[in-house]
Amino acid sequence: MAPPEPARRDRNTGPRDLRGKAAAGDGRSGIRFDSVTVAYGRHGEHTVLDRLDLTVEPGEVMALLGPSGSGKTTALRAVAGFVRPVSGRVLIGGRDVTGLPPYRRGIGMVVQQYALFPHMKVAENVAFGLKAQKTPRAEIAGRVTEALEMTGMAGYAARYPRELSGGQQQRVAIARALAIRPGVLLLDEPLSALDAQLRSGMMAELARLHRELPDVSILYVTHDQVEALTLADRIAVMDRARLRDCGTPQQLYRRPRTEFTASFVGTANLLPVTVLDDGADGGGRVRFGGRTLRVPAGGAAAGAGATLCVRPHLVGLGESPAADGNTLRGTITEVQWRGATHRLYVAVDGHRFMADLRELRETPALGDTVALHFAPEDAVLIPAGLTEDGARDA
Repeated sequence: MAPPEPARRDRNTGPRDLRGKAAAGDGRSGIRFDSVTVAYGRHGEHTVLDRLDLTVEPGEVMALLGPSGSGKTTALRAVAGFVRPVSGRVLIGGRDVTGLPPYRRGIGMVVQQYALFPHMKVAENVAFGLKAQKTPRAEIAGRVTEALEMTGMAGYAARYPRELSGGQQQRVAIARALAIRPGVLLLDEPLSALDAQLRSGMMAELARLHRELPDVSILYVTHDQVEALTLADRIAVMDRARLRDCGTPQQLYRRPRTEFTASFVGTANLLPVTVLDDGADGGGRVRFGGRTLRVPAGGAAAGAGATLCVRPHLVGLGESPAADGNTLRGTITEVQWRGATHRLYVAVDGHRFMADLRELRETPALGDTVALHFAPEDAVLIPAGLTEDGARDA
């Protein structure tokens, strides 16, 4: 799966009343985690977020991506004020908010189950946060209208949540968060309760809102790779309570620094190899099984172990057409038709290797022996034992 192209950001469009009026002050309301640790238990023995250092720049969408239990939702709740760190600080717009209650942080928040009040109409739900902030009564109606227009829900102001679809309810939840003009918007798995078609449409809506609110910092928690790759300016990869990697979607997908990043951001073939030379002459060589493969220079010393990462969509069927290309041979163990592509699973020297192929005129059969090829520049060499900060594990 190749990463989607990032949405273009036009900072000169969108409703002027909502743009640039962040509650945190002047549009510079980024987020900073300063060695934030969260632990539970009577004596703090269960660490769920471990010394997180991370900065979300003003106007940036940062996705926290990771499996269940990785610490990503805990990080978001620390920003919201729903959990208190045992050490470290949370800053919004340069202001230490670690000890402030949620209502004093100038944030909007949207969760996966919408949390709309069923007895209130749409307009009343959107106005709830404004009333809680004691916004002057004369301003509330206009602010509600702005938020509903921005989310395409202006025609539903008089309906109750039960009269709306799941996607419409999520738009109302987003409108409620935007109505208070937050400097920071927190999104906690906002699309996970939607079906695939609605999820795709809401991703487009969120990308549009991002363009129309260029001064709002967004922290987006998800376990869905497509959402992170589509919406985020940068992705922070979390695992086992720690930050494992951080970079743009293109950086993490095309040049992952760790095996975990390679396997969790997109789909990857990961092969154990031994470095034959370090590529000082512009290209390196590695040994996989009984084969020598050419790879880009990876900074690993000759004789060291490493992992070779190759994305399935960069693999072709047949012998390499280039003299310096790489060819692997193996036996097909599974074939999956995925509409636009066939995915082949091939056993190569005891390792599973995937190839995503388009427009196959004749589909190979299970048990067939096939050749697969990839270009040296399409491979990434990951040195063994690197942590998220580039240091080597003990």
